[in-house]
This record gives sequence, C-alpha cells and structure tokens, in this order.
Amino acid sequence: MTKNIPGEPYTRISSMEAHDKTNSDGSTIIDVRREDEYISGHVTDSLWIPVDEIIARYAEIPEEGDLLFICEVGARSGLAAEYAAAMGADTSRLFNIEDGTGTWATNGYPISKGNVA
Repeated sequence: MTKNIPGEPYTRISSMEAHDKTNSDGSTIIDVRREDEYISGHVTDSLWIPVDEIIARYAEIPEEGDLLFICEVGARSGLAAEYAAAMGADTSRLFNIEDGTGTWATNGYPISKGNVA
C-alpha cells in the first residue's frame, strides 16, 4: 500500500505496486545493492547503480518517468531515493520499493541473473 512518511522525500510502495507501475508507465527500477547481490538475481531491465554511487552517477538516472529504487529490505533504496532528492530529483517521481528484491522474486515477477539487465 502506497504511503508517505513525514520527512521522507519519496513514497513507499510494495513490489506489487512497483510491478503494476512498470507495466503501465515509463518507470525505471534502480537496483542499489552490491554487485554480488545484483548478479545473484535482480529485477529484469532494472538499472544497476549501487547506493554509494547514486550521487556520482546521478547523470545516468532518467530525467523522465518515476524512479523506483529497490534493494533487499528497503533501507538502502530509501537512502538512494534521499540522495536523488538531494541532487534535485522531483520528489513526486521517487519511490522506495520497501519489501525488496526477495519479495519481488517470491511474487513471481521477472528476475535476471548475472551482469545483464
């Protein structure tokens, strides 16, 4: 269920809501986990930018559409969304998939392995 927490510059959503968004608009899922985590299984067609590189690689983030950040349990993805907000991203575009990649996979949504999107 979509929710906003006071002080957070993003909206929290579930993997189900994120999956629905990716099927209906030009959203981009950004995986912010470590390389070994990404290689072991990530959302198909996601953009991989580790949380510690969000600021340095901000120019790689799409300027249009919603940005859906994902990690394993929602902590790093929330931080990444905060970094994007600090870099000037419109906060109405920022979403934290708070139940993470494991739940995405458990729900049967598309997962890829290795270094491919």
